[in-house]
Formats: sequence, C-alpha cells, structure tokens
Amino acid sequence: MAALFALAVGVGLPAVERQGDKSGFTFSQPVPSGHLRELSTDRPDQTESPFTVDAGHWQIELDAVNYTFDHDTAGGADIRTWGWSLAPLNLKVGLTNRADLQLMLDPYVGFRMEDRVTGATVHGLGFGDLTTRLKINFWGNDGGKTALAILPFVKWPLPASSVRNGKTEGGIILPFAMELPAGWSMGAMTEVDFVNDGAGGPDTEWFNSITFGRNLTSRLGGYVEFVAVTGNAPGFKWQGQLDLGFTHALADATQLDFGCNFGVTRSAPDYQLFTGVSRGF
Repeated sequence: MAALFALAVGVGLPAVERQGDKSGFTFSQPVPSGHLRELSTDRPDQTESPFTVDAGHWQIELDAVNYTFDHDTAGGADIRTWGWSLAPLNLKVGLTNRADLQLMLDPYVGFRMEDRVTGATVHGLGFGDLTTRLKINFWGNDGGKTALAILPFVKWPLPASSVRNGKTEGGIILPFAMELPAGWSMGAMTEVDFVNDGAGGPDTEWFNSITFGRNLTSRLGGYVEFVAVTGNAPGFKWQGQLDLGFTHALADATQLDFGCNFGVTRSAPDYQLFTGVSRGF
C-alpha cells in the first residue's frame, strides 16, 4: 500500500518491510529517524489505527473545530441540539516498539439544546473530559498485510460540570487494518464502553465500525466509513453513521484533514463537521 494512505487515514499499512530489529528501543532510547514508520493516526475517521508511535517519539492529533447538529422530531418533538469543541487533542508518546501512551483532552466544549415545543433551553460551556489510553500492537506495526492492536482507556472523574458527568468511565478497543487490492485498504474496530447510567451503576455500549480508503492523488487521500453504536440501557436506540473524509499531506509527518459524519438513523446526530491536523515529532 502506498505510504500516503497510512499517513492520511490511519488504517493503511507500512509501505516497507521491517528494517532490522527495533524491539530494543524504548522511550529513553528513541528509534533513529531513519527507521521511523510512516505517520499513522487515529483520526480523522472514527476507526482507530492499530499502529503505535515509534519508541521515544511524540505525536499530536487535534481538531481545529468540531461542530455537531441534531434535530429530533420523534413523537412530535422539536428538539434542536448544537455541540462544538475547540482544539480537542490526542497527545501520544511511544514507550516501546509495540506500545504508546495517549492523553486525550477537550480544552473547551459547549452545547445548546432547545425544545421548541415547551420553550425549554439547556446549555453548557467549559473544560471537557480527560482520558488516558494505552495502545499495544500485536502484529503488523512494521510490515505485513494486516495489523491488530488492543487499546484500553479510562476517562478520569474530573469534578462534575455542565459538560462533564464527574464519573470514572472506560472501555477496550480492538482496531484492525488490512491491505486490499488496487491500492485500497480497510480498517475495522470493535469497542466496548462502560458508561455511567446516571444512577450510580454502569451501562454497556458497543461501538463497531468499518472504513475503506485509498490515495486520490500523491498528497490527497479519502475514505468512507460506516459506524454502528448499540447499548443495553433501557430505551437505547442504535445509532448509525455514514462518514466521509479527506486528508492532505503537507510533509512526511504532517497532515491536514476535513470531513463530515452523517446520521443515517433518527437516533444519531444529523451531521458532525470537523477539520484538524496531525504531526509527528
């Protein structure tokens, strides 16, 4: 697979086979620059990448702007919800050749919900959640046609606010990638989340996705993705999304991206627009 797609979508596979044994490198003994794998990101699609950051190196991935809109008319309702976040980021550091540590935070998030039947309005602004993740690659980090990783995560219980529930939550993600014929690649992910039910107990949600992408030009990549979310909470209605996005490579370790996630079920947000940037160091 072309190197740019690994840089672009985050589900591509390295374009070269393993160059020597990198297992001895650690955070304190970084991989030399000539042996770094191509930039692979967990954005812009919702399917996470199974590839880790090289030992001793850093990577930052962030949204410049993320905007969501939903109009709920079920059962005669007329509820409109707007949500936005500025510069949510994922900061990664390579610990070993097969593991990286990630810190995710939302510096500024907000929402506004209007019920145009009752006239009620709810809104919130402030610092969002703080999440840590540990990605461990099982195979495929430095070559091969497939790759698999495990990605456990914890959302920390920051004090409750209008945009945080103040509870510890977490889950486990299994991201997979495969090289396909004709320059295409596929990514797939299954995820289980343990979320607070608002009454002191846990609910379980399942997130599954599949994405296909390829290079469109020497610097432009694109993807199409389908996402399904289900849960065991009473009254939970499954959510489906169809996602489209593009990336533009500015340099070997820098990419821009933009796209939109479209709700295909009534329970999903109508659309979510985003644009962002990723860079490796």
